[in-house]
Amino acid sequence: MRIAHASLALMLFPLMAATAQADQWADIQARQTLGCGVYSDVPPFSSPNPQTRQLEGMDVDLCTALAQQLGVKLELKPLSGEARIAEVKMGRVDVVVANLAYTKTRAQQIQFSDPYYVAKEVLVVKKPLVDKPRAFFEGKRISATKGSTSEQSIRMAKATPVTFQDTGSAYLAVQQNKVLGVVTNTMSATKLVSQAKAGGVDLGITAEPMALEPIGVGMKLDQPALLAKVNQALYAMDQSGQIDQIWNKWIGPQTEYNLVREERVQKLTDMKFEALE
Repeated sequence: MRIAHASLALMLFPLMAATAQADQWADIQARQTLGCGVYSDVPPFSSPNPQTRQLEGMDVDLCTALAQQLGVKLELKPLSGEARIAEVKMGRVDVVVANLAYTKTRAQQIQFSDPYYVAKEVLVVKKPLVDKPRAFFEGKRISATKGSTSEQSIRMAKATPVTFQDTGSAYLAVQQNKVLGVVTNTMSATKLVSQAKAGGVDLGITAEPMALEPIGVGMKLDQPALLAKVNQALYAMDQSGQIDQIWNKWIGPQTEYNLVREERVQKLTDMKFEALE
């Protein structure tokens, strides 16, 4: 009987250990450190300061604020864009804060916090078309970077994508009247319109976005305690005005990106949008 009990205990011990290890929030508390993955060099989100070589940017500040809210130290871990999902899945980072947009494919691999802002894929056109609704562009030729979420959004809008290797080439197609417009994210679109105006070309952004992309904090799947803590922290940061301060510092109206923060932290499950693949 004792042997049987001993054998059962030995069988259960790895399971119990694995269960304890699987609770990432408990692990963070034990370490008293949050491993936060950020871009290695993508301004204004995270990039090395030219003088100090220390990472700085919007996502770096968000990681710092998140760690403070959780009551732990921060360890920044620079990542390439391609590595963001894999590093979370493998547990090499606790969270990733790297302008991470919710998509159907990503949601099958990691879990997302409630979004702290909503990025948009928008359509840049010549001024005479700027007031046209999205439905007007159904069946029309629209350019985008090949393989991007911008290309996906064109298909979702039932328009015809014409793809290029980079945004510059996609924009050139608009100038050459090969397409009616170019789709890109709001930040890139705002800079594009500004640069075009400086060059004597009058462009605008249509009012109706082509797609919505909720931006949130990425974590391993099946980590309810960590998810709850991160969401709680985000709402606290929002209510205190901390997210607004970080936003305005890096991408707000007084920056070259000239973006106004329109959405607050909101429940992902309450959002009405068609998720990109």
